[in-house]
Amino acid sequence: MNRKETIMYKSSPSNQIDEKFMRSALELAAKALGRTSPNPLVGCVIVKDNAIVGKGYHHKAGTPHAEVHALADAGDLARGATAYVTLEPCSHFGRTPPCADALIRAEIKRVVVAMKDPNPLVAGRGLDRLRDAGIHVDLGVLEQEASRLNEDFIKAITTGLPFILYKTAMTLDGKIATETGDSRWVSNKASRYYVHQLRDAYDVILVGSETVLQDNPALTCRHPGGRDPVRLVVDGTLRIDEKAQILSSSELSPCIIATTLAASPEKVKRLQSLKQVEVWQYNTDRYVPLENLLRDLVGRGWNSVLLEGGGSLAGTLLQEQYVDKVEFFIAPKLVGGNGPSPLSGLHIKLMSEAITLDDLSFDTDTGDLHLTGYISK
Repeated sequence: MNRKETIMYKSSPSNQIDEKFMRSALELAAKALGRTSPNPLVGCVIVKDNAIVGKGYHHKAGTPHAEVHALADAGDLARGATAYVTLEPCSHFGRTPPCADALIRAEIKRVVVAMKDPNPLVAGRGLDRLRDAGIHVDLGVLEQEASRLNEDFIKAITTGLPFILYKTAMTLDGKIATETGDSRWVSNKASRYYVHQLRDAYDVILVGSETVLQDNPALTCRHPGGRDPVRLVVDGTLRIDEKAQILSSSELSPCIIATTLAASPEKVKRLQSLKQVEVWQYNTDRYVPLENLLRDLVGRGWNSVLLEGGGSLAGTLLQEQYVDKVEFFIAPKLVGGNGPSPLSGLHIKLMSEAITLDDLSFDTDTGDLHLTGYISK
């Protein structure tokens, strides 16, 4: 076999040991969930004589990568050992030196990689550098799990658009509020606690102006040890109340109001003068250009968006194929009437054109029916 050929992983009983250590690396990577954008989540373990002698994960963009932490933890024991890495080691100089070089200097004997890095600056070059140094490389161990862990990074780096999860809570008869507008609370306390965990994990939380006007939400994270996501409101005519709590609910993350030339210049100035408030004004009339907005989010280093409402904005984003995943909490409640729908902005004329979901999962752990699925592409 050519020394430069990468061994593609094929699952077998003899390879269960590789899966075991790669799972450890994936668990480490997940510790930084919501903290590494625009970088990916990466974990690494160093194994010698069938035991972990070093471990590490990437904590935050601009700080040392997972391999560097793991090698430092292993010290001299890294020589002749195997490194398990959830993503291809980088081969370029960014804010930190190439991790492939660090593995080579440590005299690692074998590197097991879950998946190639989709970043065009890497894209196989890290693997080539390792192989050229005589290191045995195995690729593809738990690749699907690694891809799911970094689904937001993969979409952002390959398309320039953020990964969008639409989360909503509705009654069994499909209402997000009664016909009088009352929505507190559709889902139960356990489901709402889970939502705060989502807020901690996502970079941006997105709502439309109607949600702010009707509910006056704070959109902060009340999960212990969590952090507030960036709060983003799509408000084409700048209807938002200048005393809305979303404008001052967090001192640690910005609140962005996306608007258009239809906004009052005086109101724009007043909002921009508020602490942690940014007004992004687009050169359009009344309707914010959603693709431009989404690309601008990635340009700021935010890979993931949690869409929380309302039905008009969610329907539009689904119709225009920007949403990647949905999580619906279906409460065992019936309210009837003409209450709002979670997808009022989605207009499908033929059942054959209906949006379908893949990889469905269901649970009732919170007491509500929790449905998760990916939008079929």
